[in-house]
Amino acid sequence: MKCPYCHHEDTQVTDSRLAADGEVVKRRRQCKNCKRRFTTFERIERIGVSLVKRDGRREEYSREKLRQGMALALTKRKVSADQLEAAVNDIEAQLFNLGASEVPSTQVGELVMQKLRDLDEVAYIRYASVYRNFADLEEMREAMYGSQDQGAAVEAGEDAPPKVTGLPEANDTPGKSNKAKA
Repeated sequence: MKCPYCHHEDTQVTDSRLAADGEVVKRRRQCKNCKRRFTTFERIERIGVSLVKRDGRREEYSREKLRQGMALALTKRKVSADQLEAAVNDIEAQLFNLGASEVPSTQVGELVMQKLRDLDEVAYIRYASVYRNFADLEEMREAMYGSQDQGAAVEAGEDAPPKVTGLPEANDTPGKSNKAKA
């Protein structure tokens, strides 16, 4: 393994252990040349899966691309790196358990939205707004209502989930006060 600092090829493993999920081996290494330490992660290389994009193109599945997309949606949210990694592992396991060599990218997108909804509603809305390409505020509002726990509203005898406050109404003009309507 090459040292990331001096690029010397002779390194020594100082510690090995399974990561929390048991699917990754975490190794601490030390370069014999510069004596600096670094960490590597070892995981099973899975058989390739191709994603079929909406326009029919095929693209090789990339765990890193999946992780980066989710991390972007989770920017400045209180979700730990371990939670993100666990979510990526779960999505990847579901993907590979399908046993198909080609999977529609829309199916991966839905899996990501489901995980983000469980982790953080704001991250879910961020991802969904790009993924679903909302045409207007009304579509986004519908997605937000759908992200709330519908079961609790039904149990409480409510017909619709509670309204999200702080968003302008569809007929509101940006920059104008709507306090007179109340």
